[in-house]
Amino acid sequence: MSAESKIQELGIILPNSPAPVANYVPVVRTGNLIYLSGVGPAPSSDGREFKGKLGIDLSIEDGYESARLTAINILARLKGYLGDLEKVSKIVKVLSMVNSSPDFFDPPAVTNGCSDLLVEVFGDKGRHARSAIGVSSLPNNWPIEIEIIAEISD
Repeated sequence: MSAESKIQELGIILPNSPAPVANYVPVVRTGNLIYLSGVGPAPSSDGREFKGKLGIDLSIEDGYESARLTAINILARLKGYLGDLEKVSKIVKVLSMVNSSPDFFDPPAVTNGCSDLLVEVFGDKGRHARSAIGVSSLPNNWPIEIEIIAEISD
């Protein structure tokens, strides 16, 4: 099943590709690799926006959903840049930064929300190397920010 069909089957509506909020570009291509700048969560389908720190303001379940919503923004950015998600031949690397309290020790459980959706959409092409780290703050008080490296084909 194509990535586009899988997104439709999951009932996901991709938002417009998030615009950069400072002096940088959202995607850089070198050879057959693209590097996506950090992306935060899209609002949920019911309009909820997740804000705050894991371990203080948000549960692991909230964080997982935030990571899934971030993956939706990543898919939107990929589609906006490539025009067709079938050009993604491999999600190579995911770097997840989780806004968390000093005593929150489970950024990987939060990041699973992104990883799980990428695998749902791309199948084996979505399996990736990953780092998930806790940080003291993120822009817009996001609970998570994720950047990826993807291999593409023309």
